[in-house]
Amino acid sequence: MTVLTPSLTPRRPRRRPWWKTALGVLFTALMLFPVYWIFNVSLTRTEDMRSDPPHWFPWDPTLEGYTNVVRDQLPALTTSLGIGLGCVLLTLAISAPAAFSLAKLRPRGAGTVNFLLLVAQMVPSVVMAVGFYAIYVRLGWLNSVWGLIIADSTIAVPFGVMVLTAFMSGIPGELMQAAKIDGANTWRIFRSVILPLSRNAVLTVSLFAFLWAWSDFIFASTLDRNGDAIPITLGIYAYIGNNTTEWNSIMATAAVASVPAAVLLVVAQRFVAGGVTAGAVKD
Repeated sequence: MTVLTPSLTPRRPRRRPWWKTALGVLFTALMLFPVYWIFNVSLTRTEDMRSDPPHWFPWDPTLEGYTNVVRDQLPALTTSLGIGLGCVLLTLAISAPAAFSLAKLRPRGAGTVNFLLLVAQMVPSVVMAVGFYAIYVRLGWLNSVWGLIIADSTIAVPFGVMVLTAFMSGIPGELMQAAKIDGANTWRIFRSVILPLSRNAVLTVSLFAFLWAWSDFIFASTLDRNGDAIPITLGIYAYIGNNTTEWNSIMATAAVASVPAAVLLVVAQRFVAGGVTAGAVKD
């Protein structure tokens, strides 16, 4: 009788074809070129802006643009930070309980609510901005930070409810039953059991809510154009005049404003991957 034994020789990993690596490098370079050009122009002197051909590298770099940002844009950066954090808090305060209700309490009409949340994602921001303007004029909320926080949250809340609902649906119901046996009420179960287990999804929703508020321009230009506290997306207009445009200051502002978003994405990428893919596969 012959006994077949598996080969113990380790298999060599397949080498990726060179053309796939080349395509990856090419596409990455194309996507990152605008980022490079922002930094290039931010370090270019004003008299070199109209050079023909343009300077692909800042041969004679200047920090004038970044000096102007530090001098002029710190209040706008602080305002954007406040709006972003306020949007995160308001989004979580609404979306987390709503998602818990849809995922675990199963109220009547849950399917209709999920459909409406999906439809809300399709409404253009321009249409929403016009509606908010008409409402804010009557309420006296124009040119206010709180008005921008509420407006930005309307984009983040439907997304937050959908992500958190998908995540919470995958939490075993036995954990809730065990908590009920121990005497916990619904609010205690939500606060002490469901929320800690939904950390990845909460961080994902928080990140996207902050980034939407941080990069918002439509709501800011419609609802807070003449306010005393303006976000950084409107602060760029300080360098655009009728006769001159300070391109190095504009690009320096864009570079500085992109740093928080880039840092957050790098730090939270593994939590975002777990939060976005949660609920995508069912056993």
